[in-house]
Amino acid sequence: MIADIVVGTMWLTPATFDVRVRDGVVTLRGQLERRGEVSVLLRLTEQVDGVAPVVDELTYRVDDSRPPRPAERTLLGLAGDRSAAAPDRTGETMGSATTTHDVAGPKDTACVLDRAGLDALVQVLRARGRTVVGPTRRDGAIVLAELESAAELPYGWGVELEGGHYRVIRRGDEAAFAHSAGPQSWKNFLLPQRVRQWTADRGPDGELTVRPERHEPASYAFLGVRPCDLRAIAIQDRVLTGGRHKDDAYQARRDGAFLIAVECAEPGATCFCVSMGTGPAAGPGYDIAMTEVLDGAGHRFLARAGTPEGAEVLAGLPRRAADSVTRTAAREAVEAAAGRMGRTMPEVDLRALLAGTLDAERWNDVASRCLTCGNCTMACPTCFCTTTEDVTDLTGDHAERWSRWESCYDLDFSHLQGGPVRASGRSRYRQWLTHKLGTWYDQFGSSGCVGCGRCIVWCPVAIDITEEAHALHQEALGKDGSS
Repeated sequence: MIADIVVGTMWLTPATFDVRVRDGVVTLRGQLERRGEVSVLLRLTEQVDGVAPVVDELTYRVDDSRPPRPAERTLLGLAGDRSAAAPDRTGETMGSATTTHDVAGPKDTACVLDRAGLDALVQVLRARGRTVVGPTRRDGAIVLAELESAAELPYGWGVELEGGHYRVIRRGDEAAFAHSAGPQSWKNFLLPQRVRQWTADRGPDGELTVRPERHEPASYAFLGVRPCDLRAIAIQDRVLTGGRHKDDAYQARRDGAFLIAVECAEPGATCFCVSMGTGPAAGPGYDIAMTEVLDGAGHRFLARAGTPEGAEVLAGLPRRAADSVTRTAAREAVEAAAGRMGRTMPEVDLRALLAGTLDAERWNDVASRCLTCGNCTMACPTCFCTTTEDVTDLTGDHAERWSRWESCYDLDFSHLQGGPVRASGRSRYRQWLTHKLGTWYDQFGSSGCVGCGRCIVWCPVAIDITEEAHALHQEALGKDGSS
């Protein structure tokens, strides 16, 4: 029974762990992938009716309670392309990569596309009935929108980022993907901001008819998914496709999505994916991964498949075999990007840091600056909270229920009888940050932050999540030194 519950909730394979019960005492043994999964497994077991003490004999392969240090990536197998080993897009395995795959093997699908091949990719996907969504320059930003051709990509445009600052700038080349995360994320398509759930009408005879909203399954192809956003999708998969928070509408959109990741060679000033172990190379979860190369040998894209459908799509494109020069150039571009991150997180156990600094003076400092506007939660690619609202027409004979995004900065978010649980800006900012970097592990076995930097860029007063984490760490060190 315990094994069935855990497998159904955490999606672990039964061979991963062993459950033994003797004299009413449950013993858990085995090796899990991540440290965060151990705590979740223990807590789930303790909540099973009739379970007495639980003996923990579990080990883990990766300590995901803090950002992996550079030397640990190779030792833990976090470097390199893992999509072939873990193509499942449910988010069960959320590995990371800092270098691109460079060794041609028997299952090597790497090939090279030129700009015509990239446009052919868009047309092939559209011919398959998919709505292709990708970056394009519009209204002074690089936004995500439906593409009819690759010509709509932002060739020759980049971005200038800082806290509370975003500008589109002209580059000196024609790179298509030389920009960091923009104001939107793929959450806008997989978990739309506002969705109608049902309608109700009262007829002339007073009879009430309720009609659930029927959502036609979307068939998206996302072109240009950054590695940090690829991890964000995996995190939302874990939250919304299983367990107590399952969202069937999200599941339908996600099942129909084809992901084309583009590895990052141009990190922005607010990026810190290396600290969070989410990039700049693509981890598992893509159908196709590409690395843009622009040098003396020309403008081209090193592409490789992560799923059978991805391989099928690549096989139908004008392409050439991947050569060693392009492979090397792609690998070096991503490796160089890893060394040019604009921000870092402190190399400590972030979960323990946040849990141990709940009364820190720094919370008062940030509260004096925070507007509690909720921009960070709207821009964040992993924030998933929603609420429902009911609306009626003036006659009172027609009503609708809508689901919409909600923010933990909203006073009504924690409103109970007698008022909100978190009435102060201090408590609401602390809730957001401690959940994102700390208690998310307890709920879902990973961090809720992917290092994209959107919360920094789109904060109107330039509050920086990495600066706050470093400040809390320094305050904690000061207290330890004085005690």
